[in-house]
Amino acid sequence: MICFLTSRADDPNTGELNTANHFAEELRLHFPRPCRALTVSSDPDGWKMTDFYAALMRGCFEKAGFLFESWETLDSRNEMQAAELIRKSNLLILSGGHVPTQNRFFRRIRLRGLMKSYEGVVIGISAGSMNSADVVYSMPEEEGEAVDPDYRRFLTGLNLTKTMLLPHYQENRDDVLDGMRIYADIACPDSVSRTFYAIPDGSYLFIGPGKEELRGEAYIIRDGLMTQISSDGDTVLL
Repeated sequence: MICFLTSRADDPNTGELNTANHFAEELRLHFPRPCRALTVSSDPDGWKMTDFYAALMRGCFEKAGFLFESWETLDSRNEMQAAELIRKSNLLILSGGHVPTQNRFFRRIRLRGLMKSYEGVVIGISAGSMNSADVVYSMPEEEGEAVDPDYRRFLTGLNLTKTMLLPHYQENRDDVLDGMRIYADIACPDSVSRTFYAIPDGSYLFIGPGKEELRGEAYIIRDGLMTQISSDGDTVLL
């Protein structure tokens, strides 16, 4: 299995496939041919939004020259066929969205178990990348979650990696939720005895045979402290 766990796969300024840190170039080396893509929804009942973003993402890849034999979407409309859809695919795209909502859907379709025999390429986008970890740090993101004593900040993920990612750092680093700064007052205290990695758009975690590499700008959050460990263009072996 080859994994690209991204903050996002496209460039937000152009809408084209992101080329930063050799993302598109590396993907070309591992892209399956013929490619049978499957997008796994983050909101299984949000059909309209799922279809919209799936079409947008397919167009982004095709514009960059990536061709597909088939492209299907997995959500509540066909979740009973999850095992067969995953078996047929060789490119799995884990969509972005609300981490706990997607995590519940992953557990419902038993995706963690299905991934044990999957041998294709995985592209995680935002929440999809976060839910790829063995233990997922589901940092509060919606109003009320940071102060809700019943909100679960650590969830069981797909176990594609032990690395816990926090995406979109460039746009959310100054965000305040429920009166708390999401990094200084939420993520840093939660990192005691744990390690998180914050990445901006354009950075990603590459997982290949026997190696994991953070590519691009990244920040380590560990035991309450946050430190930049790489810049754009850098590679950090984990």
